[in-house]
Amino acid sequence: MSTTISLTARRVLGLVAAVVLAALSVTALDPAPAVAQSGLTGWATQNGGTTGGAGGPTTTVTSASAFTSAVSSSSAKIVRVSGTIALSGMVNVGSNTTIIGNSGATFTGGGLNFDSDRNVIVYNMRFNNWSDDAINVQDGSTNLWFDNNTFGTGYDGALDIKRGSDFITVSWNRFNGTDKTMLLGHSDSNGSQDIGHLRVTYHHNWFNGTNQRTPRVRFGETVHVYNNYYVNIGSYCVATTENAGVLFEGNYLENADDAVHIGEGSSDDGRIVSRNNHLVNTSTPASSGSVGGVPYGYSLTTPSQVKSVVTASAGAS
Repeated sequence: MSTTISLTARRVLGLVAAVVLAALSVTALDPAPAVAQSGLTGWATQNGGTTGGAGGPTTTVTSASAFTSAVSSSSAKIVRVSGTIALSGMVNVGSNTTIIGNSGATFTGGGLNFDSDRNVIVYNMRFNNWSDDAINVQDGSTNLWFDNNTFGTGYDGALDIKRGSDFITVSWNRFNGTDKTMLLGHSDSNGSQDIGHLRVTYHHNWFNGTNQRTPRVRFGETVHVYNNYYVNIGSYCVATTENAGVLFEGNYLENADDAVHIGEGSSDDGRIVSRNNHLVNTSTPASSGSVGGVPYGYSLTTPSQVKSVVTASAGAS
């Protein structure tokens, strides 16, 4: 069992690294990916692991054109983002990339697209007012890690994963008032591509006044949703559909009465095991059927401590 001290220490390490990084020139070795990598847990550790652009050159960008060019190749690279960048539509990001934001770094107006990509980390970014999705992962993209980002509101999904994508971790992010927050599996008719894939871990995220889809799951198994903080939820937290298998454990749910939907809209029912969740003004989340385990090791934060741990550390700096 993990402790609050160990989780806090991980975040203090990140803050210390950020201070050191700010004093370095852009040509210096960037230790941020190594700091992030030390905290990787979940499905993104499988299938060879996820290292992003570690070992590649570092570029700092301040404009949309420079960013689009910097992330386009599939060679190892670290792209640091400074200031607010207005994106036009969805920007394609190549494999073997780490995108890391300086303090306050923000994308607005557009989003990031991952299409058949592998081995990417997105860390410490803010997303606002996206015109499509903030992040779209599709067409068999594998080994991606989205860590310590903050999402405001935009047109469609904040972080959608679909079309056979796999081995992904979504951790320590903050979602503020999003509606269609996180879709996992884009349609009921896509089982031939999705069954056996869509293995995603969602842990230590802060769902702050969100409405739905945190996440909405089709087909994937095992989708692991643990140690997240849900507060003031509008519609529901998790929907499991189309025979998906979700493990929903150790979460802190506050004013989130309709926590679990088994089936959603026209989608057939999925399966879910809900266990060891801490509930405040929230009824017991539903369970239905059995769900497989996960192949990686992990430690649960004590459920009653999840609120304090997550609110202290989730989101971008």
